[in-house]
Amino acid sequence: MWSDPIADMLTRIRNAAGVRRKQVGIPSSKLKVGIARVLRDEGYINGFDVVEDTRQGVLRIDLKYGVRGEDVIHKIERVSRGSKRVYRKVDDIPRVLDGLGIAIVSTSQGVLSDRVCREKNVGGELICTVY
Repeated sequence: MWSDPIADMLTRIRNAAGVRRKQVGIPSSKLKVGIARVLRDEGYINGFDVVEDTRQGVLRIDLKYGVRGEDVIHKIERVSRGSKRVYRKVDDIPRVLDGLGIAIVSTSQGVLSDRVCREKNVGGELICTVY
């Protein structure tokens, strides 16, 4: 049993990208699917799908690399943890690398990127940063 399934998801993505895997399988949940949707919409992964099984399903993520095999995801790190939740108002959401990266935020309107949070004027729990 994991104490932080989101940190486990991010670690699996980080490790799979480090060894140049094309896909990575992760136990599925609604929050993880929301995070994968944001990563796909922002261009950090090629896509994802949920494969149903007898338990909770598997979220299969297709990783993305550059034309010469360079990393698209350079760094992905957890911000809010179980022991220390980090909530931000819309004005306090960080601009990762001055807009070159993204922050993923769990809001009342779903899991959104920092850019979409600013457009919708909504804050929430800062899940992770990616660049």
